[in-house]
Amino acid sequence: MDKETAADCCAAEDDEYPDSEVFCLMRVGRNSDWLRLFENTEITIGRGVDVTYQLLSPTCPLMISRLHCTFRQSEDGHWTVTDKKSLNGVWVNGTRLPSDEAHPVRLGDSIQLGVPVIGNKAEFDYVVVQKPLRDIKHFLAKKLVERVTSKSAHISKKPKRKLTMEEVEPSTSKPKLYRCSSADKSLAVPCPLSPLKETNVPSNKRMSEKYYSEVLFSLFIVCRYSQNILLLREQVDNTQRQVASLEGEPRQADPLREEQVRELRGQLDTLRAKMHRMETLEKSFSETKRLLEVSCFLFCFEQKTQQQEELLKKQLEEALQEQKKVIGELALSRQGFEEILLAKNKELEVTKEEKEKARAQKEEVVTQVTEVLENELQCIICSELFIEAVILNCAHSFCCYCINQWRKKKDECPICRQAIQSQTRCLALDNCIDRMVENLSLDMKARRQTLISERKGERRSYNIMYS
Repeated sequence: MDKETAADCCAAEDDEYPDSEVFCLMRVGRNSDWLRLFENTEITIGRGVDVTYQLLSPTCPLMISRLHCTFRQSEDGHWTVTDKKSLNGVWVNGTRLPSDEAHPVRLGDSIQLGVPVIGNKAEFDYVVVQKPLRDIKHFLAKKLVERVTSKSAHISKKPKRKLTMEEVEPSTSKPKLYRCSSADKSLAVPCPLSPLKETNVPSNKRMSEKYYSEVLFSLFIVCRYSQNILLLREQVDNTQRQVASLEGEPRQADPLREEQVRELRGQLDTLRAKMHRMETLEKSFSETKRLLEVSCFLFCFEQKTQQQEELLKKQLEEALQEQKKVIGELALSRQGFEEILLAKNKELEVTKEEKEKARAQKEEVVTQVTEVLENELQCIICSELFIEAVILNCAHSFCCYCINQWRKKKDECPICRQAIQSQTRCLALDNCIDRMVENLSLDMKARRQTLISERKGERRSYNIMYS
C-alpha cells in the first residue's frame, strides 16, 4: 500500500470516529491550511507536485523547496521531522535542524518552514497540537493528491464533449487567463505563450527591487504553468482510460458508442500532440526556472552581503570610537604621569641641592676642625698633634716627650720663657685628640700611630739605659 492509499484509509477511519484526537500542524494566525499528520504514513511537504502537502509562497516562490521536509511517526507513537536539504531550512523552537537527521517533535513545539522576509514574520509558522477531529476538520488543508483527483473527476464527468483547443493547451492570446476553479478571476494570471527568454543575471551591478519583483513574478508564472502541465497529463490519462473502457466493452452495433470512441481517439491524439509540445516547453521552462532561481539566490546573497557589510561598518565605527576613547584616556594618563615625573624631578633636584649643601657644610666643619687641630692642638716643638699632652705651670701644653727633651737643654717654657716648676698630664686633651683623629684620613692615622710607636720605643730604651 502506497503513502496516499494509507493516508486515505486513515482519513476514512477517522471519519467514522470524529471524536478521536489527531495530530496536526496548526498554522499560526490562521484558521485554515492546517496540516494533518496521518498515522502510519510519511507526510511530505514542499512546493513540488509529488508531495502530501504542497506549499506555495505568493511573496517568495523559492521559500519552500521542492521536497522541504518529511514527518514520520515512530513505532512508539512519537513524531519526528527531517529536513530534506531545504534551501531555507526547518526551524524547531527557533533552532535550525541539520539536514537528513530525524528530530523528535512534541506537543506545543513551534515549527517554522523557511525564514522570515525582511520586515515581515515567517509565512509558514506552525505549532504541533492534538485535538478532536471534529473540532479541526474545517481548518485542515487538502492534500495535493485530493486536489488533483477532484479536478480530474470534474473533467471526466463530461466525456462526450469534445475538448476545445483552449482546454487542451493554454491559449496564445494575451486576454486568456489560467482556468481555475475559483470564481474570482482577479487572481488569474496570463498564460505564458512560449518559453521565457533567458534571464540576464547582472554580475557587476546590484539587482534592483524592480528586477527582483520581475524575477518573482516569472517564477510564479513558471509554477502555475507546471500545474497546468500536470492537469493536462491527468486529462490524457483519463481519456486513455475512457478509450480503453469503451474498447473493452462487448462489441455491438451501436453507432453512438462508435462515435464516442472516434471522438475520444481524436481528443487523445490531439492531447498527445499537445503533450509533446508541452514537454518541450517544460524542458525550456526548467532551464528558465533554474536561471530565475539563480537570480533570486544572487539577489538574496547580495542583500545578505550588504547587510553584513553595514554590520561590519557599524562594528568598525564602534571599534574606532572605542579606540579613540582609549587613546584619549591614555593621553590623560600620560599627562598625569608627566606631571608626577616633573614633581619627582623637582623633589630630586631639591634633595640633591640639600645634599650638596650638607656636604659642603660637613666639609667646612672638617676644614675648621683641621684648622683647630693644626693651630690649637699642635705641639710647637714637633709640629704634631699632642701625644700624651702635658700642661706646664704657665698653662702652655706640649707633648710629654717633646717637653722632656726640651728641659734637658733649658728648664724654661719654650713659649713664654718662664721657669718650669711643674708639668701635669692632661687626659682631656688626649681624649679629644683621639676622637678627632678618628675622622681624619688613613694616612694621618697611620703617621700618628708610627710616631707614637717610635716615641714609646725611645722612652723604653732610655729607661733601660739609666736603670
